[in-house]
Amino acid sequence: MTDAAPTANRPSAPRWQRISWFLLPIALLVAALAWIVAADPLKSFNNGAPPVEALTYERVVLDGSGIKVQVRAGGSESMTIAQVQVDDAYWTFTQDPPGKIARGSTVWLSLAYPWVLGEAHRVNVVTNTGTTFEHEIAVAVPTPEPTSSQLTAQGIVGAIVGILPVAIGLMFYPALRGVGQSGMNFLLALTVGLLAFLLIDMSGDALELAAESAALFQGPAMVVLAAMASFLLLMAIGRWRGTPAGLALAFFIALGIGLHNFGEGLAIGAAFAAGSAGLGTFLVVGFAIHNVTEGIGIAAPILKVRPPAWSFVALTLVAGAPAVFGMWLGSLAYAPQWSALALAVGAGAILQVIVEVSSYLIRSNKGQGSALYSPAALGGFLSGIAFMYATAALIKI
Repeated sequence: MTDAAPTANRPSAPRWQRISWFLLPIALLVAALAWIVAADPLKSFNNGAPPVEALTYERVVLDGSGIKVQVRAGGSESMTIAQVQVDDAYWTFTQDPPGKIARGSTVWLSLAYPWVLGEAHRVNVVTNTGTTFEHEIAVAVPTPEPTSSQLTAQGIVGAIVGILPVAIGLMFYPALRGVGQSGMNFLLALTVGLLAFLLIDMSGDALELAAESAALFQGPAMVVLAAMASFLLLMAIGRWRGTPAGLALAFFIALGIGLHNFGEGLAIGAAFAAGSAGLGTFLVVGFAIHNVTEGIGIAAPILKVRPPAWSFVALTLVAGAPAVFGMWLGSLAYAPQWSALALAVGAGAILQVIVEVSSYLIRSNKGQGSALYSPAALGGFLSGIAFMYATAALIKI
């Protein structure tokens, strides 16, 4: 029995022919869509029902002139706002820009309503089809303005919540340098434990915010895809020149924690802007205690090396400073879909760090996968989760 002769390689088609075969299905799709728009073959199914309408409130601004709300249209067609109620009374309003609101577009509605400090108010938008969309202002307080004193005060709170606890955690570095291999395993697993809690916490917050955003953003899908993209991109960057270890791994941990703190700052800033009564001194202290362990986790991969002094400052700023920027952005330009996106990117970064720290823990024990199940590693992992869970009770309102 003889083998069949190999088939000769066929010459490739000319370039113009390959381009033509590529453009042909696109041209057919465009022609089909043009015919659907021109002929409207679905008009026979029209039973006179009004179009599907959707309206999402994205921002509420309270100032001396009254109430301003930013809304986004998400229905099947353009929609028109006919009336606006505040506390069951109709009020004259101005719309910017005026006219119909196209799908996906936003407009500002301004009402000269004498809102009452500390009271709750209900805004109800009525479209020309009679559909209503209601939003509750739980506690009416003036919306912060971007003044230097306001930004400075928020920056101080952001530093206390983000930068200070990370710096305090990194100050444990000299005391931790003398730990043996079991102590090292405990600290690395502690890092994985606290990151695992942050991953679950961020993912839940991102999905919750995604549910508040307009349907056209496809919130849950956006969160999952953004987290996957962030994870894969950071994995590719981290493994570009080998597996990260030492100072490089510490910076990856700081980056993941920094993205988490950015989302945390967004939440605090938005809560301040909304007048959340729970955001007092006790809550800020709770955030600070909750984040101290993050600095210890950043220090764990560099206990066997002597990094330059500037690296500690850089690590502190990478992990903590995003809380300041998040607070500024959250109080001045908060929108649920962008906050969900930021948290999703942070969740992907946290997952990448979990993978790298776990891999580093195995390599530190000469490739023994069983090191993950050693008493020291299990104790550290559970301690990290327990500490983050217990301190999170201080900041949940």
